[in-house]
Amino acid sequence: MRGMGNMQGMMKQMQKMQKDMTKAQDELNASIFTGSSTNDLVKVTFTGDKKMQGIEINPELIDPEDPEMLQDMLVLAVNDAMSKINQVTESTMGKYTKGLPGF
Repeated sequence: MRGMGNMQGMMKQMQKMQKDMTKAQDELNASIFTGSSTNDLVKVTFTGDKKMQGIEINPELIDPEDPEMLQDMLVLAVNDAMSKINQVTESTMGKYTKGLPGF
């Protein structure tokens, strides 16, 4: 009989952990992350679930003779935002997956 009590306790702990994970993921998804390029010439905003919310481009960067510069700045800004999202996701969700196989 004692083993059943431990099993029920473990199940309650797992349910609580799952609820906490879902809450943490929801909060993370609702968070806003800003990425920027060199000198903030381009800024992008994303939600934690990696949906773009906005983009700001400094008008000085728009040069019809040099579209590659704008493209490069966009890539830098987006990659910066994705890196921030990944770092926060790892630190937030990692505490739930640490030690689990496959994570």
